[in-house]
Amino acid sequence: MNDPNNTEAALTPDSVDQPVESGAAGFDFGSMMEIAQNMQQEAAQAQQQLASTELVGSAGGGVVLVTLNGHLHLVGIRIRPEAVDPEDPSMLEDLIRAAWQDAHDQVAHLQSQVDPMAGLSGLGDLGGLGDLLGGL
Repeated sequence: MNDPNNTEAALTPDSVDQPVESGAAGFDFGSMMEIAQNMQQEAAQAQQQLASTELVGSAGGGVVLVTLNGHLHLVGIRIRPEAVDPEDPSMLEDLIRAAWQDAHDQVAHLQSQVDPMAGLSGLGDLGGLGDLLGGL
C-alpha cells in the first residue's frame, strides 16, 4: 500500500547508509560555527556598551543619587545636605540603599535588552550543544 504520509515507506536499507550532505537536507556545521562566532562578537560589544553606560538611581525625591555602570560598579554617590539628619542616620542609610536598588534595577533592565544571549536563558544546556560550540 502506498501511503504518502507514511515516512517509513521511503526508508530503504540503501538510503539509511547514505551520508547526509550539508545544505537544506542536512546540518551545516560551518554555518552553525559562523552564527556562534557572530553571537560571541555581539556579546563582547554588549559588554563594552555596558561598561561605558552609567545609570543613576535616586531616592527621597532626588536627595540621594547613586550612579552605577552597566557592570554594577559604583561610579558615584551624591547626597544633598537635607538628606542628612544627625538624629536619625538610619534614614540616610535607607535612602542610599533605595537609590542603589533603583540604579541596580535599571542596570538589570539594560543588561536584558543589550545581551544577545538573554533570550536563550530558558534553553538550559542545549543538550550539551553549548559545550560543543565552545561553551556559549
